[in-house]
Amino acid sequence: MGALIMAHSDNNGLVLPPKLAPIEVVLVPIYKGEEEMEAICSHLEALKVRLQERGLSVKLDNRDNVRSGYKFSEWELKGVPVRIAVGPRDMQNGTVEVARRDTMEKQVLSLEAIEHTVVALLKEIQDNIYRKALDFRNRNTFEINNYDEFRERIEDGGFFLCHWDGTAETEAKIKEETKATIRLIPEREDPKPGKCMYSGKPSAQRVVFARAY
Repeated sequence: MGALIMAHSDNNGLVLPPKLAPIEVVLVPIYKGEEEMEAICSHLEALKVRLQERGLSVKLDNRDNVRSGYKFSEWELKGVPVRIAVGPRDMQNGTVEVARRDTMEKQVLSLEAIEHTVVALLKEIQDNIYRKALDFRNRNTFEINNYDEFRERIEDGGFFLCHWDGTAETEAKIKEETKATIRLIPEREDPKPGKCMYSGKPSAQRVVFARAY
């Protein structure tokens, strides 16, 4: 959970990958007065069934003690991948407002075949979240062979692929001098041996050093 939050979240709260989100779609009615509320919520109940028939987990937020703006902020904070809002004009026009959590983009779409659109959108969000995290990791991963260079560049943060002689003593010394520790030993089919950046002793493969924050 900690890795998920650190990898994907932003200043507005959680950003949950659809495949892990307990709620994939939240439906929010926009209305004035009890009559509009009842009509729109009935409309959204039918939409909820359509989405659930496609195997999606859906929440209809029909609370009447908070405004729609509050609901928008709350579901953004909780990281629900897709939010669908419907107001009186949407009901007249046969449209819905769809907001995606990963990019915060909104668009007005036709209600016709919306369940197919949402399924495709959730896949797009899943792929986009993964791609962003992978790109971030690749941009911030570096191969280092020289300990002096490592000590200098660790100050700027990142993940460093370095050779290590396999001893706890060497890792302890590196931690004492740089506050960096081994975060991961990659599993590779053909690990390439080398020399430990600290001791110069033989190293079976590179490991990932980084600082924990």
